[in-house]
Amino acid sequence: MAIIGDYTEIIKMLNEVKLPKFVKVRQVFEAPVINNISEVLINELNKEKIKKMLKPKMKIALAVGSRGIANLASIVKTTVDFLKSCDTEPFIIPAMGSHGGATAEGQKRVLAEYGITEQTIGVPIKSSMEVEQIGTVDGTPVYVDKFALSADGVILINRIKPHTAFRGIIESGLIKMSVIGLGKQKGAESCHQLSMKDFDKRLIEMSKVIFSKVKILFGIAIIENAYDQTAEIHAIPSSEILEVEPKLLIKAKSLMPKILFNPLDILIVDELGKDISGDGMDPNVTGRFSTRYAKGDLEVERIVVLRLTEKTEGNANGIGAADITTLKVFENMNMAKTYINAITAAFPPTVRIPMVMPNDEYAIKCAAKTSYCLDYEKLRIVRIKNTLQVGEIYISESLLPEARKNPQIEILSEPEPLKFDEEGNLIL
Repeated sequence: MAIIGDYTEIIKMLNEVKLPKFVKVRQVFEAPVINNISEVLINELNKEKIKKMLKPKMKIALAVGSRGIANLASIVKTTVDFLKSCDTEPFIIPAMGSHGGATAEGQKRVLAEYGITEQTIGVPIKSSMEVEQIGTVDGTPVYVDKFALSADGVILINRIKPHTAFRGIIESGLIKMSVIGLGKQKGAESCHQLSMKDFDKRLIEMSKVIFSKVKILFGIAIIENAYDQTAEIHAIPSSEILEVEPKLLIKAKSLMPKILFNPLDILIVDELGKDISGDGMDPNVTGRFSTRYAKGDLEVERIVVLRLTEKTEGNANGIGAADITTLKVFENMNMAKTYINAITAAFPPTVRIPMVMPNDEYAIKCAAKTSYCLDYEKLRIVRIKNTLQVGEIYISESLLPEARKNPQIEILSEPEPLKFDEEGNLIL
């Protein structure tokens, strides 16, 4: 273990900080939601232009990724059952680049964490890191999973949403999955090696190579609302994906959650993890990007991260966007899992280690001490569980006047001080 050192003088300094009281509030967003996922999805799959692609005995690969998509297991299961009803032979392949520690078993475990196993879905999961090079774009190799390449058909299943590191007409979605997800570690590495500049254009050109060599039938595009609920599902023929996906991205951006208080002195993020966002905490919510090719509206002086999620299994990718974290985050980091994403993406800033404080209390007090505000009780602070769940949040007392004036804010509690246990951990 690394030598942490003697914090005695730091603790003396931080004990002078008196933190403000906090109020629980609800942020109210427009939130269309699908209540019957299976019914809507089956209606999409029954569209003539989709169903006519399915021929008896076709071996069809469902490409499933590593993001914490709402209702993902249900969507996959419904699709599999529909494909079986059409007398095809579906199977699942992980389409997640270098995630899961860039191993076949690791990627299979990621799917299991989302409830997707051979037992629950009822089809084989063929997980491999083996790829074949099928072409080049401006000298950059294009790779595809060997099982996808040999399948009679491939179906892409992914959420459409803003990316965490670039802006373009397409960002996270079906096209990116076809290139980076199906490309496994080598494909992700190949695509990222030229930085995030014009990344959407590179993805599109590489996807054209893939769509010409791989029998991609259609994509199932998912849009979520601000509360991490399924808002829309679309089955899109492969020939229409490039036309339709940019329109869905615009809709997805309109439904994105955000923090309605701006600017902030401090943002406290209870948990960070790859199951929350590719960057551990979505910069589209925090406003803190690790790249110059994307930016957000929220201005934050200090970001504090208190812990890692259990599902991230030590992968702290994205911790580099924080200013201050805790000893428990540092001690629970799996450096190998954390660094493999950064190496594959050729992007070290996301894994830089911030200031490490002994516990939650001193991490938050350190943020206050370094926030350029001399009156700590006037600090503008927001505390969120994670960047997927920003419906109910906590705000410091100084933000109450703004909250009362905002029709999108419901006040849920009286001001109370933060509560810490005897080890200095925030009582959630």
